[in-house]
Amino acid sequence: MRRNYRMLTAGLFLAMVFLLSGCSEQYIVLDPKGPIGQSQKDLIIISTVLCAVIIIPVLVMTAVIVWRYRDRPGSKAKYKPNWEHNTKLEVTWWSIPIVIIIILAAVTINYTYKLEPSRAIASEKAPITIQVTSMDWKWLFKYPDEDIATVNYVKFPEDVPVRFQLTSDTAMNSFWIPQLGGQLYSMSGMAMTLYLQADELGSYYGSGANFNGKDFAQMTFKADAVSQEEYDAWIQEVKKDAPALTLDGYKELQKPGRSDVQQFSSFPEGLFEQIVTQYVEEGSSGAHSHHGASSDTSKNEASSKNNDSETETADASDQHNGHAGH
Repeated sequence: MRRNYRMLTAGLFLAMVFLLSGCSEQYIVLDPKGPIGQSQKDLIIISTVLCAVIIIPVLVMTAVIVWRYRDRPGSKAKYKPNWEHNTKLEVTWWSIPIVIIIILAAVTINYTYKLEPSRAIASEKAPITIQVTSMDWKWLFKYPDEDIATVNYVKFPEDVPVRFQLTSDTAMNSFWIPQLGGQLYSMSGMAMTLYLQADELGSYYGSGANFNGKDFAQMTFKADAVSQEEYDAWIQEVKKDAPALTLDGYKELQKPGRSDVQQFSSFPEGLFEQIVTQYVEEGSSGAHSHHGASSDTSKNEASSKNNDSETETADASDQHNGHAGH
């Protein structure tokens, strides 16, 4: 009977390992293609090794003790019911975990500061800005400098930092391109900043990593890292051939549902800022801008009001400060 139980347990364990191994064709998190993803992989490996220093000996000792001291006829294991303390062992199994925890804490603090999402990536090339809006159940990407927009597709130059500005039109979601870096939440009424960079040409998988309703599993997109020449040619192609995104078109995108890839030659000015502040009551301090994100529309409004009067300039400045708070 015991033998049957052991065989059943071993079979269930192997079946679980087999099923879990089929969850992904490739461990893309461990195949980074950018500096942020590489640093995060390094942190994963360091943390795993440090934890293994404790876990592996404990598991081995547990197996040995259970086997050696199991109840069986003719057991030769020593029985010491009055043994209760050993200074050397106590020092060993307390000091090692303490040292590991201290090292792990120092490493984690260092990488936490190093991988702050809004911290710009050191590069000789100027970053490009892409404004990202999560919707039900699609992604809207806007290029404010190029005045184009896309749905469920994003393209950027290789080896150039990308400054993603994230917000949500409805429910909170999580923006994630696994091979380039970790995820960051997109939240309604907030503008978050995430810097990523692709060091290699290629197409990368992107998705929403937060449950937000019926079709959340289809909230995926493709991120293409291309040469600067191909990127510039694509911008011109979109401007020439794609239709414009109007406010009515945006209202259609707001309706819950999945969407195919779409491209737009232009979009309404200040659309991102309107999305961020859509729930702000008139006269309030404004929406929150986190992780270095800023409101370009607020800056433009403050600049235009500066030509009217000093009083209106002060009011615009106060309003802007409210938007860029925290």
